[in-house]
Amino acid sequence: MALSSLPPISLADIEDAARLIDGAVLRTPCLPAPKLSALTGADIVVKYENMQVTGAFKERGALVKLLSLSEAERRRGVIAMSAGNHAQAVACHAGRLGIPATIVMPEPTPFVKITATRDYGAEVVLAGDTLAEARARAQALADERGLAWVHPYDDLHVIRGQGTIALEMLAEAPDLDTLVVPIGGGGLISGIAVAAKALKPSLSVIGVEAKLYPSMWGAIHGKDVACGGPTIAEGIAVKDVGTLTRAVVERLVDDILLAEESAIERAINAYLTLQKTLAEGAGAAGLAALIGEPERFRGRRVGLVLCGGNIDPRLLSSIVIRELARDGRLVSVRIDTPDRPGVLGEITTLIGRMGGNVVDVSHHRLFLNVPAKGATLDVTFETFDAAHGRRIVAALEDKGYAVRLMDVAEAID
Repeated sequence: MALSSLPPISLADIEDAARLIDGAVLRTPCLPAPKLSALTGADIVVKYENMQVTGAFKERGALVKLLSLSEAERRRGVIAMSAGNHAQAVACHAGRLGIPATIVMPEPTPFVKITATRDYGAEVVLAGDTLAEARARAQALADERGLAWVHPYDDLHVIRGQGTIALEMLAEAPDLDTLVVPIGGGGLISGIAVAAKALKPSLSVIGVEAKLYPSMWGAIHGKDVACGGPTIAEGIAVKDVGTLTRAVVERLVDDILLAEESAIERAINAYLTLQKTLAEGAGAAGLAALIGEPERFRGRRVGLVLCGGNIDPRLLSSIVIRELARDGRLVSVRIDTPDRPGVLGEITTLIGRMGGNVVDVSHHRLFLNVPAKGATLDVTFETFDAAHGRRIVAALEDKGYAVRLMDVAEAID
């Protein structure tokens, strides 16, 4: 399938990559997801790349690239620039193959990621506040030491390694009619698109970017786009797409969708609560697209690539709380009360009698906006659903209490 205007990569190249990584990279499960199907209206199958040793798909391309190096290049060593999954993938397999690895990471990189990369035996160099500054330092080290670059996405060997995911998905679920794939720099979707379109030309390949970082969408549509802002999908927060990957995406990818932050949060929560698995923001982007545009995928047989599960536990807990609040299953109220014995008991008893479960209480007497003989009570409670919460609030008001709804995160903090 080596088409003119495409980089020289074919189905045979990807099949060869699959043989190279066999036994060294996990062949992850590809399973039906009935609960996600009920949520979205599509018939969903999930490819669980979050189950790789390093928690993400990046091992595939990194290993294929490392195996392509000459003996001299292996002796000199490799260098990569990454703040996340690519760093750990290169470090893991370079260490296993006895190849010295240097990983340049921005100085603000979370300590847990730095430690994980070092634990695989790589030398970690912290440089600059941004990925661009880290990249410049990595290039200087590569030139100085004669190190081979392992690019996170714009490399033919990396692309064909990532394409092995499509081989596995279509072997397990040959009746898929749509693949929905996250896009950062484009290595993952490029490899998948080459393999999928060769095996099943009728298959629709849809890419998904975070709406705050629509770099590939802008490149394909010839639009000047602004990329920036705090996205929960930092793994695909890429401002500059690859030259090789852009060519593949432009020719073989059917469409690119942009996922809202709120949809990505919902998708992370859905993977956790419905599938009992962890998805980082980038890993949940595909499901976020279905949540954001359900009519587009309704009734279709959709394969989702859960490309990574390396999410910070504190961020995950915040998302769970926010989703409970969005669904009305966690309610926080502020109640003005007289400062007399028994009031707290009356309020919590009423909530409990109506089936609510109190999870947090904060009693304020010293605030200047509270009367000297009064108090303010903040109560957070669980409910069955939003209607149940409204009934409890109405019951409190019927008892004469002035009740104000609050932001749940603010109340718990």
